[in-house]
Amino acid sequence: MVSFDPAKDIPSLSGKVILVTGGNIGLGKQCILEYARHNPSRIYLAARSPSKAQAAIDEVKQQLGTSNSTPISILELDLSSLSSVKLAAAKLLGQESRLDILMLNAGIMAAAPGLTKDGYEMQFGVNYLGHALLFKLLLPLLEKTSNLPGADVRAIMVTSVGHQLAPKEGIPFDQLQTDCENLGAFERYGASKLAQILWARHAATLYPNITFAAAHPGLVGGTGLGSSATGTSAFANMLMALSPLAATSLEKGARNQLWTSVGKDVKSGEWYAPETCIGVMQVGVGSQSGASALAKDNSLAERLWKWTETNLHSYSI
Repeated sequence: MVSFDPAKDIPSLSGKVILVTGGNIGLGKQCILEYARHNPSRIYLAARSPSKAQAAIDEVKQQLGTSNSTPISILELDLSSLSSVKLAAAKLLGQESRLDILMLNAGIMAAAPGLTKDGYEMQFGVNYLGHALLFKLLLPLLEKTSNLPGADVRAIMVTSVGHQLAPKEGIPFDQLQTDCENLGAFERYGASKLAQILWARHAATLYPNITFAAAHPGLVGGTGLGSSATGTSAFANMLMALSPLAATSLEKGARNQLWTSVGKDVKSGEWYAPETCIGVMQVGVGSQSGASALAKDNSLAERLWKWTETNLHSYSI
């Protein structure tokens, strides 16, 4: 565990390029605010709605004050459409010669049964598959950046302790191109969050020049994540009952994922969660805290990676 204060502990980001998905709200917007205070070359705010993205940028710039001139650009991105992901990646590749931090933050929680534009279960498609494609298409730029002097390239999946709610087999591979209506809303959510952890775990074995992590922010208020939630499971009822009492602020909630993106002692492929000790939030708690046995299953991680490659093989730039 480590104490982490973004104002003091994020190092200079001078010259670096950063992309944050879901940057128009909640934890993503908070990360952009914190990054912008440390002089990066440019931050890309990826979001479905350009107008909401611009409103978020205006709010961030107001908080930063006129003395801060960090460029923040909009990248239109709909993770429920693999074609949209491809277009967004192509735009970034056409504009930038480096990418240092890829914060895969966007997500939905406990949404009603549905399919993405490409026919995948909605939560799995948005939370996992769209992000996996974005990384795949940006990988050449990330690897190019990793070869630059002093480079420290990071790819962070923002996941959840909710991965523990995945069905007993973990990833329902034979149902992912259905709406998985036979599973509960939180089971579908859990499968998508488990996939994110397994992705980071396996990616770390393939790309040693990039640091990967799966970061759980904790129970955070004001994220907007629950706006799509449906169903009346015991977990949902518990979450709604406890969240006003237990939820931490966005400022504190963003610390764990920020730490994984810049911290010195991040182990590639690890799951990290926050923990409150004597009233002080500490970050960087590894897999002994809240990660399920399935989240540590290397064979399941490899199977997921192969499934992902098969399903994304036709998407290239």
